[in-house]
Formats: sequence, structure tokens, C-alpha cells
Amino acid sequence: MLDVCLLGTGGMMPLPYRWLTSLMMRYNGHSILIDCGEGTQIAMREKGWSPNPIDIICFTHYHADHISGLPGMLLNMGNADRTEPLLLIGPKGLERVVSSLRVIAPELPFELKFLEITENNQSFEFDGFTLNAFRVNHSMVCYGYTMEIKRAGRFDKEKAESLNIPLKLWSKLQKGESIEEDGRLYTPDMVLGGERKGLKVTYCTDTRPTDSLREAAKDTDLLILEGMYGDPEEAEKAVAKKHMTMQEAATLAKESGTKELWLTHYSPAMNWPDNYRDTVKKIFADAHISKDGRSKELNFEEE
Repeated sequence: MLDVCLLGTGGMMPLPYRWLTSLMMRYNGHSILIDCGEGTQIAMREKGWSPNPIDIICFTHYHADHISGLPGMLLNMGNADRTEPLLLIGPKGLERVVSSLRVIAPELPFELKFLEITENNQSFEFDGFTLNAFRVNHSMVCYGYTMEIKRAGRFDKEKAESLNIPLKLWSKLQKGESIEEDGRLYTPDMVLGGERKGLKVTYCTDTRPTDSLREAAKDTDLLILEGMYGDPEEAEKAVAKKHMTMQEAATLAKESGTKELWLTHYSPAMNWPDNYRDTVKKIFADAHISKDGRSKELNFEEE
């Protein structure tokens, strides 16, 4: 089970009725936050979630609306007596940027670890899931992220018995471990069927449509994209400022074969994003004009 919550849906500046775009996901005891603009803590509290269990924070880029909430978030964690290390992931310059922000949060009771993205496409493996970062096209270096949870094949008890594999090894093989015992090598493929469908969530804001984004969004279960502009007349502005319109996001979702699209990161000048709902749904039927706190629980497909 993967819990997903779009904490805020605003772009550029927080508003009384719209927090800045930030995504939080919870899976297998891990909590992952992507972007941390001003007001993220309040949005999290409104959801009823706590920042204390967060063990990974990813940044798409270093514009203020995506990172300015970090010092307060770190102080909050420190005041809650956190001692576990916190991993930060982001484009080159991550440690320099965070160190600058920490002038107002200099002392923390926990360690900060840094993973800087150095390639156009880069993957980070964790316990049970993978984070894939992919370069997109904004006015500064910017990345989108895909979280993938792979699902191993079903354990074949009869096959394990027919191969005389000791019972005590079954659990480790089922978890994907290879074991050598009594001069014989036991591998997971000896007892597991073909890989089953897992879960995939893709998040990207502040970009023009790119091939890297289309590839990342391919067959994703949930695609979360910016819809900075809604009026077709603002298409030229989107190109100039390297953002996307709602219509472009919906078209990309349709082309990528995604199951569901959540729009986010609206311009502060867009008072009523719902006004564009019908237009967007004509392009991609399962598109949603998200509001702060939009949540979903993703589960593996039944067999």
C-alpha cells in the first residue's frame, strides 16, 4: 500500500486558500517528501500527518517556492527530538543551498546526508522502492521524480519442494536474496514466478513538455503535473517562462498511457482552476483539478 498526498497546489507564492506545491508519500515505514515550499508544514498538519517520520526529502529545483520551507521543517524535526539521519536529494549545489538556508537553523540533533543528482537520469535504490530522477526543461536545472515499487513473482511452494530447497531458506529467497549453502547456490528465480505489476507514481512541475517526462510518465499509475496556466491564450507565456498549460499536461498524460492525472502548481492569478475541468477532461478523461490535501491509497492489483 502506498499513501500519496498532494499537500499543496500553488505555484510561486502561498495564498490564504492554496499552499505551495508539495507531495508526500508513505510506504513500508518510509515517508518521502518532494519539495518543501513555504507553508508545507501547515499543509502537512492540516492533513493530519507529521514531519517527524520523514526520512527522505527530494527537491525538483531551487526556486524559493520549492525549498523555502526547509529551515522551519528542520527546526520542527529537531524540536521533536529527532535523532535519525535525514537524507536530502536534489540537483547539483544541494549541500551549498541547504547550508545557506541553515544559517537560521544551525544546530540540529540529527545528521543531514546529501545525494546530489549528477546525471540527466539517475536512480536511487531504497528498501523496497526506487526513486528515479529525470532532467526536465525549466529556467534553471530542474528534475522530476518517479517512485517505483517493484513486485516480485509469486512464491512457488511446489517448485521449492521439488528442488529440495531447505525450508529455512524459503523466506530469504522470497525476499530476493541468493544463498549458498553446502556447496549449492540457491537463487530467487528457482522459486519465484514472473515479476508482477508494481506501483508507479510520477511527479513533475516547472517544465515544458519533454521526452524525458513522457518516458517517465509511461504507464504510470498516478501522474502529478503542473497546470500553471489554464487559458489557451496563455500558451505563449507558458513557453516563455518554461511552464506547462493544463491542456499540455493532459495531452502528455494521454500520450503516455498513464492511468490518472492530478493537476497542480497553479498560477497565483488563477483563482478558479475548476473552470478548466471540462476542457481538460475532453483531452484526458481521468484528469483531476487537484485541491490542497488531495490523497489516494494505491494498492497492488488483485490476482
